[in-house]
Amino acid sequence: DEEWPEAEKAEKLARGAALKWASGVFYRPEKLEGLGQYRSRETQRNNSIQSRLKSTVQSYLEGVSAGLEQLRSAAQEVQNVCQDLGAARWALLDSADRFQGLQQMRALMAEHVQLASVVQVLPQLFSVHEVFSHTLQLLHGQHLLEAHAELMMMEHLRDDILSQLHLRGLSSAQTTVLSYFGGLQELNESLAKQLWDIVGSSLRLVREDPVLFVTAVRIIEREEKIDDTLLLEATYLPPGRPKGWKQKFYQVLRETITGAHFHATRMDAEGPGLARHLATLQKNIVSELRVVKDLMVQCVPAHYNILSVCTATYHQALTSHLQDILREDLDKQALFLLLEWALRVYHSPEMMGHPDLLPEVDVSALGPLMSPELVDQTERKYVMKVKASVLEWMQRTLEVEFKEWFREEEPETDHQGFFQSALPVIVMQMLNENIHVASLITDSLQQKVYNMALEELEAFLGRLREALVQCGKEHQKDRTVPKYYISYLLAMLNNNLALSSSVSSLHPDAARREVPASLRAALDRTQKKACQLLLDELLLDLQPLCLQLPSRKWLSGSHLVSSMCEVIDKYAKDFSRVRKPIFTLLLTESELLVASQYLRALMQKKMVCKSEEERGQLCDRLLQDATQLRELFCGLGLDGSQQSLEAVFALRELISLKDPALLSLEVLGFITKYPDVSDEHVSTLLDLRGDVSKEVRHMVLEMMAQHPQVLPENYRPIFSTILVPAPELPFCLRKGKCA
Repeated sequence: DEEWPEAEKAEKLARGAALKWASGVFYRPEKLEGLGQYRSRETQRNNSIQSRLKSTVQSYLEGVSAGLEQLRSAAQEVQNVCQDLGAARWALLDSADRFQGLQQMRALMAEHVQLASVVQVLPQLFSVHEVFSHTLQLLHGQHLLEAHAELMMMEHLRDDILSQLHLRGLSSAQTTVLSYFGGLQELNESLAKQLWDIVGSSLRLVREDPVLFVTAVRIIEREEKIDDTLLLEATYLPPGRPKGWKQKFYQVLRETITGAHFHATRMDAEGPGLARHLATLQKNIVSELRVVKDLMVQCVPAHYNILSVCTATYHQALTSHLQDILREDLDKQALFLLLEWALRVYHSPEMMGHPDLLPEVDVSALGPLMSPELVDQTERKYVMKVKASVLEWMQRTLEVEFKEWFREEEPETDHQGFFQSALPVIVMQMLNENIHVASLITDSLQQKVYNMALEELEAFLGRLREALVQCGKEHQKDRTVPKYYISYLLAMLNNNLALSSSVSSLHPDAARREVPASLRAALDRTQKKACQLLLDELLLDLQPLCLQLPSRKWLSGSHLVSSMCEVIDKYAKDFSRVRKPIFTLLLTESELLVASQYLRALMQKKMVCKSEEERGQLCDRLLQDATQLRELFCGLGLDGSQQSLEAVFALRELISLKDPALLSLEVLGFITKYPDVSDEHVSTLLDLRGDVSKEVRHMVLEMMAQHPQVLPENYRPIFSTILVPAPELPFCLRKGKCA
């Protein structure tokens, strides 16, 4: 039990488990009847378990016995091997001195192998210089394949020798070998020179005699394969490797293409010279690409992609060439040619889209010939050149127009009899042509030129107004110069109207033909300036007549207003030579001018009614004059409701009032109808009556102060343009002679 405590523990567990099982099975007395059956069954099971345990233990014991036997035999064999190794060790120690002689034998053997190798190549080494001479002769005779074969043989011989020397660490001997094979470098250079000359003439050779070009390509392919093999497999790279002749082939081809067309002497940057240059480039590039596509492609391996390489070379060279040209100070024609050629012609069926080149030639993947930034910069340069040209032409047109104003002849008329000149036609035709020309390139250029055209037209209108002012000043000095001053002003109004109606047609998009606000304002200012000069001329003729108003002679009856009507009618006949919108405007402004001048004359304090009879005469005269003037303007086509002469009728009502005490109500209605009337105006009108006391005047002015007026939005001011003379201040000293 002390040696196997686990057995005792297992027995206790078994007994406990059996006791638990028995107490569960025989917990009732009637269950004890089957005790014998349980006992016999458990006895059989124990016997079966014991028999299995015995067989298992027996098999384990047999295995342990066999293992012990094998261990005993292995130990015997190990002992024998140890004895044999000891004997061998003593035998090797006894033979150590004899191995020294074998080392010398090994060195002699290596030397023998080297000498044998040298003896094998001696005939080739002795013939190296002879082969050099023969190869050189072959090169001179353009037998390139044979020359290259001998050259490869010599290089192979040299490289083998150098490789063996490298493996044996004999680097000092490599210099001697390289010196001996020094002629190879000269042959390589001579062969390479001929190859690159052939590649440089490849476009001509493939048309005339492609044999030389094919030979050159075959040699380049051989060298490329040797380079690839050495780079992949060799542990030692001979001198001059890799040669990279395939890359050199591409380089020479690119330099040939670039040098033939894009490195010429300085070209003429003006329009005609540049046009010839671009036409030559277009013709040559298409012709050469056709040669490459139809002939050269058949002379080189497919993986060379020779057509793509040539296409990309032309594309890149053209890109650089156009940038070089754009660095020059080009005129507008040259800039237009470059933009048209780069953006239109280059991709058209006349060049890179030629039917003979498609579909193999595709420049769409190479990017634009001119970058968007460069296109925008060039377009801006072109617009600046066009702007300078337009400015010059407009200035010249204005100078011619200004001189025509001083002619001894009336301006020309159209089929309806309206005055006009060639100015709007010239200006619009010039701007339209430039916008149309720009539309042939890009929409962005067209928009830039359109914006420039509007700016220049606006600036031109400003200079036109200055010219009108200058002409007006000359006319003020001498009203006979220009002789047909009014006619040319009317022609200028028609011209301005023509410009205003046709300027919207400049916009490239018919759906967005809106005139910018600044240009509309410039057109309005020009129209107003010409109208103002015409009204100033009318005013000069009316002023001598207005100065005679009011007066006793006028009250008693005169022909002043009839004379005014004659002047107005004369000007109205002149105004009929302008188109209806301007004619109506001039008639309206003339009527306002006449009304304001008539009212101004009444307010100059030249006369004060001394009696009720004079006030009656004044009212009758005002009624007659206003009626005569109103009928005149109505006869000319101006609606009476639009006339400012109604103010004269209202003024007459103010003066004809019998009872001065009712003036406050009458004035209130007057200022309500004409809110731009001031206190000074009303005070002057009260003075004109001659019967208004200070109290009534004070009451009227106080009423006006209590009812301030606001000008309506569309009100046409009448009285605000009339200045009332300042009242004379009383002199406090007696009049007398100075001491």
